[in-house]
Amino acid sequence: MSVSEVGALVAAALQSVGGAIATILVLMIGLSLGLDVFKLRPSGGRSLTVRSLDEALGKPQTYLPPDIPRGTTDQLGNSRRAG
Repeated sequence: MSVSEVGALVAAALQSVGGAIATILVLMIGLSLGLDVFKLRPSGGRSLTVRSLDEALGKPQTYLPPDIPRGTTDQLGNSRRAG
């Protein structure tokens, strides 16, 4: 086996590995973008997208405004028993 044959063999191996990696990346990125489109469907009473039970029953989803206080952040702070 000559040096040129070894070089050609290495080049072919790198080319096939690079092609396989590129194919897998294209498939993964394409599938993730394709499945992400379903999140953009509108929700509501007449839609097939149901995000909560209240919405499925016909009540609109209400969200809290961002400036409203939400209480304490320490959820286990009041969990100690009084001795």
